[in-house]
Amino acid sequence: MDERFYREQEIARWPAFLPAATYNLAHTLLARAGKCLFVPIRSLQYMAVLDAEEFIFVDSQNKAWVELAWQHFHPQARASLDERVPFEVVHYLPQAAETMKRLPGEFHQALLLLAERQKPDAPATVIALQPGDRKPHDDTPI
Repeated sequence: MDERFYREQEIARWPAFLPAATYNLAHTLLARAGKCLFVPIRSLQYMAVLDAEEFIFVDSQNKAWVELAWQHFHPQARASLDERVPFEVVHYLPQAAETMKRLPGEFHQALLLLAERQKPDAPATVIALQPGDRKPHDDTPI
């Protein structure tokens, strides 16, 4: 399926920080999904579309038009995985400033819901390997 999104001229850009929990969870879910991840933010009636370069946000009323984007993440700027991540917020539509007031918190909640739905049904088990359990590298039977 091919989705296309369009942007108006950029009207504002400024630096911001994303909490580590949100950034880490978003990238964990993105890694599981592959190239792109769609995150419905039902409380705002928005859809987040994540890829390796940016997170875009579209309103359910204007599905093809990007209202705002989060770009230029710099996770390497943090000293530990629990520090916030600097990035840039880009506005393409006038209502983006109002949307941004609730978006970070609602986006995080949507990520948590998505992660909960993707939990495996079966419990994981740990297999203890003993040093003598390894097979020889040649074709000699054990």
